[in-house]
Amino acid sequence: METSEKLLPIKGQVQNYAWGGSNFIPELLNIEKKGGKKYAEYWLGAHNNAPSSISVGETPVFLNDFLAENSLLKLGPKVQEKFGRLPFLFKVLDVSDMLSIQVHPSKESAEKGFQRENELNIPLTASNRNYKDDNHKPEIMVALSEFWLLHGFLERSKLKQVLQSIPEFNYLETVFDKEGYKGLYKEVMLQDQEKTNAVLQPLVDRILPLYEKGEIEKSNPDYWAAKAVVSNPDIKNLDKGIFSIYFFNIVKANKGEAVFQDAGIPHAYLEGQNMELMANSDNVLRGGLTPKHIDEDELLKHVVFEETIPNILQGDIQLDGIEKIYKSPAPDFELSQLRICDGQTYTGNSSTVEILIVLDGTVTFKGDDSEYTVTRGESIMVVANSTYTVTTSETAVLYKATAP
Repeated sequence: METSEKLLPIKGQVQNYAWGGSNFIPELLNIEKKGGKKYAEYWLGAHNNAPSSISVGETPVFLNDFLAENSLLKLGPKVQEKFGRLPFLFKVLDVSDMLSIQVHPSKESAEKGFQRENELNIPLTASNRNYKDDNHKPEIMVALSEFWLLHGFLERSKLKQVLQSIPEFNYLETVFDKEGYKGLYKEVMLQDQEKTNAVLQPLVDRILPLYEKGEIEKSNPDYWAAKAVVSNPDIKNLDKGIFSIYFFNIVKANKGEAVFQDAGIPHAYLEGQNMELMANSDNVLRGGLTPKHIDEDELLKHVVFEETIPNILQGDIQLDGIEKIYKSPAPDFELSQLRICDGQTYTGNSSTVEILIVLDGTVTFKGDDSEYTVTRGESIMVVANSTYTVTTSETAVLYKATAP
């Protein structure tokens, strides 16, 4: 599996989750759609659950196997010493139906949780498994369309207004005053289903007719609460995740804008397409809006119970005028957008592995000993300590994943 080439074509793996769309990812990747299938995510990385493959000669090789051989040379000394593996996972997402209310654990918590579930002999593929690996999962997303998400708790004054203005939530105001964010969230997440139904049903009865007439804006939590009800196959039991829709910030990111989410920030993607870059992990603790395993107690252990003021990142344009870097505090990854026009040349100098995917246009990659024409939906991997150029005869947009 060894090769002297420093630029190699790479192919990811599609994930067919129920919340995905039908068209965006198949059209991006130019693959045949299969009737009824949902295309939710496209993974580019070396996660053991779905490693990408690269072409070494005639033989496709899984990226995790390729990087494990002579990893110091391929990953570079700093990343090899700090992480010992490719530290990031790069994705394209198409969100048609809402994702689960979720939170990601810290690195320390992930290591303990993973070890604990291993000792309990819970299979990695078990539906009731919380920890799929021993890593944390900070993540950043850049919108490829108008993108809606839930992101952290509302400011105290705004949440107080919600509890006062919605009759069904009035009883929770005293809980919030006395016990804060943690007491409030614990109250609704741990109550029994009968209580949840009794509290939410009058609210649902009021908003559902307005939603069905198209009279609610997406900036209004009523819109997403009604959509959650319509999407839920369990018509007898209302989802506790509806409380989160009212308690969290509803954020709209326009195309090209980014949002970073660290460990402990409760969130959920609602609608749209994005590029997502995260630590190399698949750890998700869920709290509603999903048919998947929900563990309220484990979720509550890891939520940061404080107000969040959303920070929409515009990206920092570099001196070349081509690259825009979306900086975050995560040491595992760095996400960039490249916008290249005819006559421009982007020059890359990799200190560790880089993965680049073309979203629009056709480009030419040139390395010391290789040249590739890469078009929409196709990707290139670059190993550490490589210099390469990217050119186009039109206008092209690429996204690049690496470690800072």
